[in-house]
Amino acid sequence: MIWGGSLLAAAAMCYTVAAALAAALAARARARPAPHMLPDHWPPVTVLKPLCGAEHELYECLRSFCDQAYPSYQIVFGVSDGDDPAVAVVNRLRSEFPASDLKIAIDRRQHGSSRKVSNLINMMALARHDYLVISDSDVRVTPDYLAKIVRPLLDSGVGIVTCPYQGNPRAGFWSLLGSLFINEWFMPSVNVAALCGSRSFAFGATIGIRRSVLAGVGGFASIANQLADDYRLGELTRRLGLSTVLSEVVVETCVDERSCGDLVRHELRWLRTIRAVRPIGYSLSFITFGLPVAGFGWLLAGAWPAAAFFGITALARIVLHCTVRRPNSALAHLFVLPLRDGLSLGLWAWGFVTRRVHWREDRYHVTRDGSAQPVVRI
Repeated sequence: MIWGGSLLAAAAMCYTVAAALAAALAARARARPAPHMLPDHWPPVTVLKPLCGAEHELYECLRSFCDQAYPSYQIVFGVSDGDDPAVAVVNRLRSEFPASDLKIAIDRRQHGSSRKVSNLINMMALARHDYLVISDSDVRVTPDYLAKIVRPLLDSGVGIVTCPYQGNPRAGFWSLLGSLFINEWFMPSVNVAALCGSRSFAFGATIGIRRSVLAGVGGFASIANQLADDYRLGELTRRLGLSTVLSEVVVETCVDERSCGDLVRHELRWLRTIRAVRPIGYSLSFITFGLPVAGFGWLLAGAWPAAAFFGITALARIVLHCTVRRPNSALAHLFVLPLRDGLSLGLWAWGFVTRRVHWREDRYHVTRDGSAQPVVRI
């Protein structure tokens, strides 16, 4: 028991220290201005924005894409219903940016179980350019975003470009917890993986891809039934021998969790999606929930080495929080960290109970290959 508890606490300590180090290195790399070779010709780009409903700060997020310092680009918005309130937001932007090439596809045809991917398939009829950037509706970017995403795609050996993101919470306790899940668990795990040389990821916040590469993997139809459509798209491009680039850009995603139930359903969908596409990694990821795991190891061991490991874990967790926290976030959020990490560990365990997930108003059963099968309500 002593050795087992000490080893458990040591594993949690090592991971938390690695996460804090990886976050610090990533922040330093982003702060350091890198010399960039500007291409002689910037290719025109189509941005694909699938929409569904009037989400929190939808106008502000979409407007940031209309205000890009890029010579030639088109934005295609997509909804499945002409009465969707997102249509009014798009029309407002079209009147505000009359010189911009803004199109909207209104098409309810379903091509698979994923409503988002069906939307993308319907939108492609309006896409004019060979360089494509796909981004979720709740993402906000800076004016240099497109240039930084497109630049790596000029290399023919690159399959997709993706980028990290930071959660910006709406006022409220549950949104705060949701942003901490993104900023202090999910993205640090990506930084650790990247530090170890892995590029097995792709995020819906941004995926840049050439049309020829998309066609080479079978188009959006190849991921029409996938819950983790972004991850699978990256995986398919890597099977072609093409690389995945993690961009220097960090975009902002709006976190709007209205209740505990919303938060739990949302995070269980993420966790069960990860479990579906990376079952072994998910099973071993318990050590990433540093504070509760190190604390349990200390309790199990009841010896001073485990207590020391827990103390180092707590210190590294505070360093991680201070490194990745938003400039306007309060240091008082430190007191929320034990609750946040404990909730994350509990949801991770709950992720093994069933393969059912909620996505908006729909329920799905996630199969072992990551496909989402709609659950019919009786």
